[in-house]
Amino acid sequence: MRQRFIIFAIFALALALPSLAQEGQLNSAEPQGISVDEIIRRFAAKEKEFKTARDNYTYRQDVKVQTLDGDTVDGEYHQVVDVTFDDKGRRQERVMFAPQSTLQRVGMTREDIDDIQHRLPFVLTSDEIAEYQIMYAGQQQEDELHCYVFDVAPKHIEGSKRYFQGRIWVDDHDFQIVKTHGKTVPDIRNGKPVEMNSKKRGGQENLFPAFTTWREQIDGKYWFPTYTKADDDLHFTGGDVHIREIVKYTNYKRFGSNVKITYEGQELPKGQDQGQAGQQPGQPQAQRPPQN
Repeated sequence: MRQRFIIFAIFALALALPSLAQEGQLNSAEPQGISVDEIIRRFAAKEKEFKTARDNYTYRQDVKVQTLDGDTVDGEYHQVVDVTFDDKGRRQERVMFAPQSTLQRVGMTREDIDDIQHRLPFVLTSDEIAEYQIMYAGQQQEDELHCYVFDVAPKHIEGSKRYFQGRIWVDDHDFQIVKTHGKTVPDIRNGKPVEMNSKKRGGQENLFPAFTTWREQIDGKYWFPTYTKADDDLHFTGGDVHIREIVKYTNYKRFGSNVKITYEGQELPKGQDQGQAGQQPGQPQAQRPPQN
């Protein structure tokens, strides 16, 4: 398989991290009482566990993609999908709302849809850890959560495979990723991967915006994605396009099957199901933007 090495220093990722309220100053102090490698091992294992658990939940996914001319929306793609199971327990997607797209300056591509389904929600599991460079950046407060912060980038781009490049925030108590900021890579120009800034224009360019995904605690254990936002300028050869994306994941409910869902090696009792985003008493919540 052909490989292309991305030449950059991971500590100089070309990303403008969002300035968010309730976010503390980044402290570069080393972790106390635990190694960086152990933190990485723990959050990657949790990420795989959560990704598997989410496959046994139903939820609603609301995707809105807009292009803007100044402050005016001049094109929009909107789709609402219910992720459910049929009477045989097979996972299915039911489109609940999908007006005709009015996007003119960009178009939704296969890579866009795949990113929304797979890479915006979860970015780094134990199965993928060896493919990435992971650099400890420090510690930071996110609302009520104290987090370890890591910068992440793929070691290589292999074939047509897609990756995450950016920053993640890991809760220092349960070692769970509670927020991510970055973009999917590589961008594509003339059918070839490039090492730059998302969407397809003129059939030749497929570029991807920087995004931030926030998570909430579901059933008192799993930190599932609930809100993703991107607001970025895509630098096409023919000119820049300002794009805004909002993805909401709501109404999480555990599917009533015989499938066992585990947490830290133990089965989650069905009686603990809460059926919606929420927290147990005393459990802190991750920072989230306004739900609009």
